[in-house]
Amino acid sequence: MGFIWTILVGFVVGVLAKFIHPGKENMGFILTTLLGIGGAMLAGYVGQAMGWYAAGEGAGFIASVIGAFVILFVYGKLSKKS
Repeated sequence: MGFIWTILVGFVVGVLAKFIHPGKENMGFILTTLLGIGGAMLAGYVGQAMGWYAAGEGAGFIASVIGAFVILFVYGKLSKKS
């Protein structure tokens, strides 16, 4: 059940990050979900390493959206150059 929960939360985080980010990205369901999961992993690693929050706190969800936004921003910059 944890794997399914990760996919669902990753999708929600990816959709929120795409909603916040200006511009249009042609990403489907799978890339949006991977974006959210990557943002959650990035935020979880950085946030817990810095001691900002522990696993399972609400701040982790907010940080996941911010992490996904950062990944989406970098993706946008790299895809425009190529």
